[in-house]
Amino acid sequence: MNEPESAPRSSADEPWLVRVVSQKITAWISRLGWVWVDGQVAQISRRPGSNVVFLTLRDPSADLSLTVTTSHDVLHAGAPELAEGARVTLHAKPEFYPGRGTLSLRADEIRQVGVGELLARLEKLKRLLAAEGLFASERKRRLPFLPGRIGLITGRASAAERDVLMNTRRRWPSVDFRVINVPVQGPTAVPQIIDALKVLDGDDTVDVIVIARGGGSVEDLLPFSDEALCRAVFGARTPVVSAIGHETDAPLLDYVADVRASTPTDAAKRVVPDLADEQRLIAQARGRLDRAVLGMIDRERHRIDAWRSRPVLARPEALLGQRGAEVTALRDRAGRSLEHRIRRADDALEHTVARLRALSPAKTLERGYAIVQRPDGHVVRAADEVAVDDILRIRLAEGELRAAVTES
Repeated sequence: MNEPESAPRSSADEPWLVRVVSQKITAWISRLGWVWVDGQVAQISRRPGSNVVFLTLRDPSADLSLTVTTSHDVLHAGAPELAEGARVTLHAKPEFYPGRGTLSLRADEIRQVGVGELLARLEKLKRLLAAEGLFASERKRRLPFLPGRIGLITGRASAAERDVLMNTRRRWPSVDFRVINVPVQGPTAVPQIIDALKVLDGDDTVDVIVIARGGGSVEDLLPFSDEALCRAVFGARTPVVSAIGHETDAPLLDYVADVRASTPTDAAKRVVPDLADEQRLIAQARGRLDRAVLGMIDRERHRIDAWRSRPVLARPEALLGQRGAEVTALRDRAGRSLEHRIRRADDALEHTVARLRALSPAKTLERGYAIVQRPDGHVVRAADEVAVDDILRIRLAEGELRAAVTES
């Protein structure tokens, strides 16, 4: 907000005194008035002989905290069993203390959030995240078959860490881990888990990230249902496995993660294959392959034997002899056919020659006939075709004569 135009302004020549600045800060902060604040109790301080109780109220999702002052009566009335790590809602007014230059909240009412209300809040957040698509199955990524390096976020020296490391290395002895230990409950858990997630997600050698924790109460597992953590897991580029609590525990992280493991031991089974199982599968596959190859070779051997048993391959010369005999028979038949044709043609020629000879004028001449021709070669067939003194040519069977017509 801007100062009114009429308000005096500070300058290098006319600076404000510290008390003036303190007064103005106090005035501005007092304008906020009473507000309801939700947070997690990180620390409770009770001073002996004093009615004042100091609380450190921390944001569940960020590394931010405020000091809250209240009285024993207010605390006893609203949250008599209040302990560090509990979730509270309080009615407070911000106050600025000029003497120390600090800001705190003064609470006149404190309500400890019960399990029922926590579950209702989680259900509401669950519906919100589901509506935004953070739980969509099509957005989840498949885990690599054999990750080169596994990132693990878990508590220091915890049973969850031991279960993941021991069972993973039991299944695949050469697996490599990058482990980051963080608090897994309390007000500092969420920010440190998110920071560890960013570190592992930015490591190109890490192929999958496992977030693991053992079982606990609803309050203990609250950090793994935090909205900021769920959104950080959803935005990670590396596949994330959630291994929180036992089978019955279901924090919201289980729905956002790419793979949900029921326990840390189950996470080990999901991130790496079992070397013994893979060797057995390889042996079985090799056995099937050997049987298939041997069966194929046996079938081909039988096929070749069947081909070799055929006459054409068993005795190829028999086929040549058979074909040679066929060629010889065909050649003999062709010779006989040709000879028969020649004889028939010869007989036909002789008959033709005989007919020609029978019809030939020479045969007629041999029987005593003659052919009479005039000088111009015209054959005389009648007596009136010649005149007296015509010279005629008379052809006989042997030789010819010249004659003159003396009388017609």
